[in-house]
Amino acid sequence: MRRREANPSLEKTAVYAIVVNAIQMVALLIFVLYVCLMDLTVFNLYALRVIAIVGAIMAGWGAFIDIQDALRTRKRVRTISELKTVNNQMNALNLKLREQRHDFLNHLQVVYSLLEMQEYQDATEYLETVYTQLHSVSKVLRTKLTAFNALLQAKNADCEQKNIHFEMDIRSTLEDLAAPSWELCCIIGNLLDNAIDAASEADNPTILFTVVESLRACEFRISNNGPLIPEEMRESIFEAGVSTKGEGHGMGLNIVRQRLAELGGVITLISDDDKTTFSVLLPRKTAGR
Repeated sequence: MRRREANPSLEKTAVYAIVVNAIQMVALLIFVLYVCLMDLTVFNLYALRVIAIVGAIMAGWGAFIDIQDALRTRKRVRTISELKTVNNQMNALNLKLREQRHDFLNHLQVVYSLLEMQEYQDATEYLETVYTQLHSVSKVLRTKLTAFNALLQAKNADCEQKNIHFEMDIRSTLEDLAAPSWELCCIIGNLLDNAIDAASEADNPTILFTVVESLRACEFRISNNGPLIPEEMRESIFEAGVSTKGEGHGMGLNIVRQRLAELGGVITLISDDDKTTFSVLLPRKTAGR
């Protein structure tokens, strides 16, 4: 079971920072006054060492608290950024659905008019065009997680823009997934971004996204027909800064593995000359958990 992280109190953090820095300033002041006003006898040198040690301990304690707070702040800034991305994707999906609802009556009127004029071929072609537009959105509405559906819509639109064939086979509603929806979006979003980058290098770029479920877990498989990942890189590629795209990349997979470790999930990689597949297993909610 995932350990629940305690929410940091801003007031408590501020008090810690004030107290620690005040003690450090007092210790530094005593140290300076002692050096300036006292004769450096053997006894005074011993006391000087004690003051220096106490000051060093306090400085170390203060630095530790500052670093801890900085890491917490960095994590929360990243979380806020990811939530903003998910929110933007949800807004885009909502706008797309509203546009389709608004245009639906107009489509019906056009088809009705064509049928009245006995322009059956034109009516058929018009319906095929409308179906294609509706299908591009409806095919991502496979789960009960609105944020995840929005992510798929955004990635589907990205693939269409880059002429990448994006095929989805989703056989789970994901309603009982143990991971929060925004965490799932972060994990799968990173993997889909990598797949899009890799598939872009293929002659006939294709991505297959599959979701299946078992009694205890949901499995997400992202396959692309991009370049083979060398065998010697298939373990190190999950380390920060390691990427097949060269220097300056490689943070996505490291973040994915870290998030999965926190959620009790795992990721595996299979790559050959035909395709590269990342498989993610995430636990489902079970009775009594």
